Amino acid sequence: MCSIGFTTRPVFAVVRNKHQTLLLQLKGRVELGTTAPSLRFSKTCLKNVFSVILLFIYLLLMAVAVFLVYQTISDFREKLKHPVMSVSYKEVSLYDAPGIAFYPGKAKLLSCKHHYYDHIPPLVNPGQPGDIECTTQRINYTDPFTNQTMKYALVVQGPRDVKKKELVFLQFYLNGTDQDFSAIDYLLFSSFQEFINSPEKAEFMKDCESSYSGWKFSGGFRTWVKMSLQVQNENGREMETSVVNYIDQRTKPRSDQLFFVVFEWKDPFIQTVQDIITANPWNMIALLCGIFLALFKAADFAKLSVKWMIKIRKRHLKRSRQVMNHIN
Repeated sequence: MCSIGFTTRPVFAVVRNKHQTLLLQLKGRVELGTTAPSLRFSKTCLKNVFSVILLFIYLLLMAVAVFLVYQTISDFREKLKHPVMSVSYKEVSLYDAPGIAFYPGKAKLLSCKHHYYDHIPPLVNPGQPGDIECTTQRINYTDPFTNQTMKYALVVQGPRDVKKKELVFLQFYLNGTDQDFSAIDYLLFSSFQEFINSPEKAEFMKDCESSYSGWKFSGGFRTWVKMSLQVQNENGREMETSVVNYIDQRTKPRSDQLFFVVFEWKDPFIQTVQDIITANPWNMIALLCGIFLALFKAADFAKLSVKWMIKIRKRHLKRSRQVMNHIN
C-alpha cells in the first residue's frame, strides 16, 4: 500500500502540474487575444481612413479634369469665332496701275501728266487747257444702287513706279458755279488693266462702285492722295489724303472753280492681312486624351481602393469572429 501511495502521488502532482500549465497557456492566449485585436483594429482603421482620403483626392482630381475638358472645348470654340489678324508686308518696285474713276459732272479735265520724284513744275496758266498725257477712258453706266440714274465716269490710269515716286497730277475746271462748296467725286479700284480687258465695262464699274468706297476732293485746294495697297481676301485700297491750300490769284470771277489733285503711292510695301485661327485642333485632342487618360486612371484607382477597403473590412470581421469563437 505504501508503495502504491508512493507511486500515485507523483502522478497526481504531474497531472496537476499539467493542468496548471494548460490553464496558464490558455490564460496567456486570452490576454493576447484581447490585446492583439485592438492593435489590428487601430491599423485597419488608419488604413481605411487613408484610403478614404486618397479616394476623395482622386475624386477631386477627376472634377478638375472634367472642368479642364469643358474649359478647353470652350476656349477652342471662342478661338474659332474670333481669329487673330496677321499682317505681312511685301516690298515691290512696280505696282499694278490702279484705276481712278472721276465723276466730274459739269467740270472739265484741263490737264493730266505723270511726274517723278515728287517734283511738279509750277503751272504757267492755271485754269487754261494743257496737255493730257494720261491714258483715259470715258464710260456711262447706270447707278448700281438705284438702277435708274445714268452716271458718267472718266477713268484714268494711275501711277505704277513707286521707286521713282511716280505721281499723276490732274487739273479740273468748273465754270460758273454758284455753290459755296464744290467737289468732285472719285473712286479707286485695283487694276486699270482689268478694266481695259473687261468686255462689260459698265458692269465692271457697277461692281467696283458696289465694292469700294467713294471719295471727294474740293475746289480751291491741291489734294494729295497717297495710296497704300492692302490685300485681305480680295484686293482693297486704303488711302491717306493730305490737303494743300491753293491761293487763287486770278483776276477772273471767283465763281470759276479750279480743282487740283495728285495721286501717288505711299510706300513700296503691299500689306497682306490674313485671319489666323490660333486654336490648334491637334493640341486640343492631345490635351483631351491626357485628361481622359487621367480620368480613367483615377476611376480605376478609386475602384481598386473601394475593393481593398471592402477586403480589409471582411478580413477584420473574420479575425474578430475567430477570436470570439476561440474565447468562447
